[in-house]
Amino acid sequence: QVQLVESGGGLVQAGGSLRLSCAASGRAFSTYTMGWFRQAPGKQRELVAAITSGDSTNYADSVKGRFTISRDNAKNTVYLQMNSLKSEDTAVYYCALRPSGRATYGYWGQGTQVTVSS
Repeated sequence: QVQLVESGGGLVQAGGSLRLSCAASGRAFSTYTMGWFRQAPGKQRELVAAITSGDSTNYADSVKGRFTISRDNAKNTVYLQMNSLKSEDTAVYYCALRPSGRATYGYWGQGTQVTVSS
């Protein structure tokens, strides 16, 4: 059973930066696609960024140019660097894992709160 543990959330002023981390258990981390999702109050969960086993990345239009997803396979960890934060980035951020060959994300972290004050 894979476990995901996020860290790095908190309160930051608009224009500031935060880096989220997600540590995964298990031995096959390098084969997974990893994603960061977020859910704001009253809104649906949305994909923010994803990175494949081959380091291909994709981003939601709302965060392009401001957020960067990366991974360190030696540490079984995926990161989300968030710069130029806006109040609309306020949400609970979730790390998720999609095993190789699967169409959906099957494992989720507990979430970490990011609050951007204007």
